[in-house]
Amino acid sequence: MTDSFSVDNPITVNLNTLVNAIPAQIHPEISGRLTRMVGLTLEAVGCHSIVGDRCIIHGASGQEIEAEVVGFDGDRTFLMPLTTADGLKPGALVTPADTINEIPVGWGLLGRVLDGAGNVLDGKGPIEADSHIPFNGSIINPLQRAPIREPLDVGIKAINGLLTVGVGQRIGLFAGSGVGKSMLLGMMTRFTNADIVVVGLIGERGREVKEFIEDILGDEGLSRSVVVASPADDSPLMRLRASMLTTRIAEHFRDQGKRVLLLMDSLTRYAQAQREIALSVGEPPATRGYPPSVFAKIPQLVERAGNGKPGEGSITAFYTVLTEGDDQQDPIADAARAILDGHIVLSRSLAEEGHYPAIDVEASISRVMPNIIAPAHLGSAQKFKQIYARYQQARDLISVGAYVPGSDPQTDFAIERIERMKQFLQQGLGDKAGVEVSVSQLANVIAPAKGN
Repeated sequence: MTDSFSVDNPITVNLNTLVNAIPAQIHPEISGRLTRMVGLTLEAVGCHSIVGDRCIIHGASGQEIEAEVVGFDGDRTFLMPLTTADGLKPGALVTPADTINEIPVGWGLLGRVLDGAGNVLDGKGPIEADSHIPFNGSIINPLQRAPIREPLDVGIKAINGLLTVGVGQRIGLFAGSGVGKSMLLGMMTRFTNADIVVVGLIGERGREVKEFIEDILGDEGLSRSVVVASPADDSPLMRLRASMLTTRIAEHFRDQGKRVLLLMDSLTRYAQAQREIALSVGEPPATRGYPPSVFAKIPQLVERAGNGKPGEGSITAFYTVLTEGDDQQDPIADAARAILDGHIVLSRSLAEEGHYPAIDVEASISRVMPNIIAPAHLGSAQKFKQIYARYQQARDLISVGAYVPGSDPQTDFAIERIERMKQFLQQGLGDKAGVEVSVSQLANVIAPAKGN
């Protein structure tokens, strides 16, 4: 069907104008009417769109509000607006959006900041797109993915040395609020040897978006990054779309053969956005108020990251997971830990001591590390953790002076090396440590003293 048609007089009539002028009862296959608004959910009748379709709701003052179909019940269609739903009234016209659900992609995205709908936020003008791709990408057959065989340099000693990340790995960054996860993400963005960095700031404070871009990311980091920001005051649907847009942009650059680092802060906010939508359409809560669809959505998002087919690019992904009250058994944290390829835990007690990055090496693990590093490196990492754990076990005795030197040679060695180990685990915000440097320093920290 074309956008216009001619009659005998010969006047050209625009189809959209005609649709808006005719009552919805005459063209039920095209539009519907708004009947109810409860909380975040809008209900319409006569709207025959499918789940995932976008619609336009025509407000009383002539404004157009974009919404997405999120469910249905008989002849009732449930819609979720992308923005605030002000100015609506019963009977408002609901028409299908006439735009194709595609996003602009290309090298013009680098250095830009977008919202969840793909609109620019940085005021630098329109994006110079090389092409447009569908919003929803295709799923890669797991048997066609290239295996993880190569380490990725993230520039952090504690991670490169003790929790080595592989190219194509998905790993979680578990932390409570205020323990330095955003600072750690910014360091990795500046120091990594990945080709492209895609950052998703999902559901965080609006103030932090600008601070992350200017203070943490910096001009150097932004120049090879794409930032998608959807702050906490955005609608849950916009936060959900921002998470998927972040992943879709990373998929595009992976398909171009690039090594992509995907940083999403945070996966918890993504889950909370899905919870808001699911509860609004009537899905019953299950675990701590989270409906079952939330735990189905997490792997659908996370599994899109990873390696492409052999010879193609890769997406190495870091997802921050907020642990409420530093509870590592939070349902979202537990679900993320089960689906990801490892987890890095940030400790509040270390942060309070001024130890940054506040990585708890005892509680953290990289599941692919044994497969991607040399045996000597693996041996050094294991020995470091053993010595560190031995000190932690005897820490209370040592602090009160109850430990007698010479009682245990391994504890004596741990006491001797603990300061050097702490220095290895700490790193300044502007200090970069590559993989080779990290491995060399790790070996020196645990090497026996000369003459022993």
